[in-house]
Amino acid sequence: MAYKIEMPRVGESVVEAVIDKWLVKAGQRVEEYDPLVEVVTDKVAMEIPAPASGTITKIVVAAGDTVPIGAVIAEMDADDAPERSDPGPVESQGGTSYTPNFDRTGTLVQEANVGPTGGVFRDTSLQAPPQSPHTALSPVVMRLAAEHGIDPASVKGTGRSGRITKSDILAAVSRRNRAAHSIGDDGDELLIQNPVKKLTAEHMARSWREIPHAWSAIEIDVSGMVACRQANRESALGRHGVNLTYLPFTLWAAARSLAENKLLNSTWQGNRAYVRARINLGIAVATHDGLVVPVLHDADAGSVSQMAVRVSKIVSKAREGKLDLEDVRGGTFTLNNTGALGSVLGGAIINHPQTAILTTETVVKRPVAVSLEGRDKIEVREMMNACLSFDHRLIDGAEAAAFLQDFKGRLESIDADSTIE
Repeated sequence: MAYKIEMPRVGESVVEAVIDKWLVKAGQRVEEYDPLVEVVTDKVAMEIPAPASGTITKIVVAAGDTVPIGAVIAEMDADDAPERSDPGPVESQGGTSYTPNFDRTGTLVQEANVGPTGGVFRDTSLQAPPQSPHTALSPVVMRLAAEHGIDPASVKGTGRSGRITKSDILAAVSRRNRAAHSIGDDGDELLIQNPVKKLTAEHMARSWREIPHAWSAIEIDVSGMVACRQANRESALGRHGVNLTYLPFTLWAAARSLAENKLLNSTWQGNRAYVRARINLGIAVATHDGLVVPVLHDADAGSVSQMAVRVSKIVSKAREGKLDLEDVRGGTFTLNNTGALGSVLGGAIINHPQTAILTTETVVKRPVAVSLEGRDKIEVREMMNACLSFDHRLIDGAEAAAFLQDFKGRLESIDADSTIE
């Protein structure tokens, strides 16, 4: 039975993808779920699996081509009609078509950072164990190593349990080629961008080009939050098994502030913007394979401790390479924890199609003038800057300031006696 295999939908706002590399040839026999092709978008790099067992009859698009979502990329003669499990198939371009259900059968290779400027959430307890000399290599890694003449034994794996990843092989190729790409007597080197970085760069350029960015920053006294965290660290570890950081507090405050300032929780679809009913917060996480931005759906529900548990789980999934598409789609607002990098002030580029992004900066001790019992005095307080980048087409300064004041008020209302449960 003849089927047309189409480029699947892999996330909100994704309209096209690049064919990175075909893993099969016309005339080749494949089994159901065998990887057919590696594709790259500005959000994910992934392998598209075979929808059924059969024979690939035609490769429609070549490696390196950019194709729209829903376009036919290959044809196959299937043994049996594949089960259609995708919720709402895209319109076929003629003939019988099939779009695989990637939440069930796809392999998420890498999540590209498409908005934040590099904030990370660090937890040293989640570091991967040392590489085993008997670590198995995936077919993609073996093929890449063979194509580029890289000895896997010479590559240090950064994946789970020391597993050698596609990124490790590409990095080894890049290091080997640096001397060949040196230009001039000064030793300048040509930077080689992989498809993920190239599409991410295009996405960021589009965001900067299309969105009239405006910025606002506010200073927050987080002395009470610091004391609350210190007072609850042991109980959070004992009761929930999580390391309590500042991030759950700021996520908790941001989500509830968005509920009161709904315009900032909006996204674009084409040339129209929609205020989203659900509050889905994207957070930046550093992993061995690069920066990822998983999404905490319905982030306005639950306490600080529940937020800490959710953050711990999603970070663990990210660092173990277990994120699925549901973990990286549907974000309505992004919080970027640049304070973990020591930043004190910054303006992030908005993560299109969202309309605002918040950066929480590092907490520092500073002398501050405070009023106590009608008298002014100087005290050393724990201070943090919060910086908001917003789309001035939809959000004006008053609305941005209202959100920041709400966020500030919630954090400053926390003290050592506040409950996090």
